[in-house]
Amino acid sequence: MLSLRSRALPLARNLRFISTWSYVPAGPPDPILGVTEAFKADKDPRKINLGVGAYRDENGKPFVLPSVKSAEERIHAAKQDKEYLPITGLADFTKLASKLAYGEDSEPLRNGFIASTQSISGTGALRVGAAFLARHYPGVKTVYLPVPSWGNHTPLFRDSGIEVKGYRYFDKKTVGLDFAGLKEDLEAAAENSIVLLHACAHNPTGVDPTPEQWAEISQIVQKRSLFPFFDMAYQGFASGDTTRDAYALRYFVKQGHQVALAQSFAKNMGLYGERVGLFSLTTGSQDERARVDSQIKIVVRPMYSNPPIHGARIASTILGDPQLYGQWLTEVKGMADRIISMREVLYNTLTHELKTPGEWGHIKSQIGMFSFTGLTAPQTKALAENAHIYMTSDGRISMAGLNSSNIKYFAESVDAAVRGRL
Repeated sequence: MLSLRSRALPLARNLRFISTWSYVPAGPPDPILGVTEAFKADKDPRKINLGVGAYRDENGKPFVLPSVKSAEERIHAAKQDKEYLPITGLADFTKLASKLAYGEDSEPLRNGFIASTQSISGTGALRVGAAFLARHYPGVKTVYLPVPSWGNHTPLFRDSGIEVKGYRYFDKKTVGLDFAGLKEDLEAAAENSIVLLHACAHNPTGVDPTPEQWAEISQIVQKRSLFPFFDMAYQGFASGDTTRDAYALRYFVKQGHQVALAQSFAKNMGLYGERVGLFSLTTGSQDERARVDSQIKIVVRPMYSNPPIHGARIASTILGDPQLYGQWLTEVKGMADRIISMREVLYNTLTHELKTPGEWGHIKSQIGMFSFTGLTAPQTKALAENAHIYMTSDGRISMAGLNSSNIKYFAESVDAAVRGRL
């Protein structure tokens, strides 16, 4: 009879061939990347990718802003070194980015009450901010996100140790803002909790509150002692006006709110791969700002030590030079205007030319890169399978993927899908 030891030997030998990671389950596919992969695999010349969250020019190509090219030429001519930045990044960039966001007449900015750190784009700004709030926010460690919100918001806060809840935002029936639901949910939110607000060009719906509605939201936030955390990824890119797009943030600050802010320069400067962003907080004094700064450094240091330098140099060169800054403002307005014009053409084609069933006014009233079309999951599936048009199953499209060469085909395909003819 075999001993226990001898019977165990074959098992032990077999265990040598089992990988340490063999029990790791496969994660769900990313819905946006899945759209792009399907688009790339499609060989039809008519194919359109409306899932990508990056600007495309009139020819459907990635676009590098001329002001960015000029800034890079200056940086190259200066023959600067590649030494490490401080933990909180390039000082010129953090100063100029804060000025762009809060406005040069901002009281916290003038008084030196803004604590800030350069971040790895807007995602990094949100992650640093969430980690800081998880450690130091004295209120309820719960954040309320609009429903729907950018898909990465939930894991960013959840993985930082903050509980995630939602408040109503989008009304599928009207394809617009569910303002009554929004107010009711914020009124019922736990006092002293955190609320995430999209400063402009709400992602993914493209639906923003009006100034009058922002005023009501501000009152509820004050009444419930909620802490507003603004995500501003589209300043200038939404309407073409950097002041207009910062309205909500600046209004809240003027109303006496202390706020947190995540900024990104991916969309408005086209610095997607450079990963340029800023996280900032308004504080109550210079001494308080210094203490907050010290704790932000403690959050950043074990994450990535310090941020990359090249993109921050590009952004600070543009923001700090009057000529380049003026040129950039013109360019970002041009990008915004192209998207706005695509909204007009799409609306007119669906409504007046094709007389597509349904109400399509939301195409024009929404703002920014994205639009919730109101198309259903079966309709988006039919568009992909039969018309080679790719978008997320909830009907969200990137308006940047449309141009004069493909918008007629897209509108005709949508019309066919709505009528059940695809």
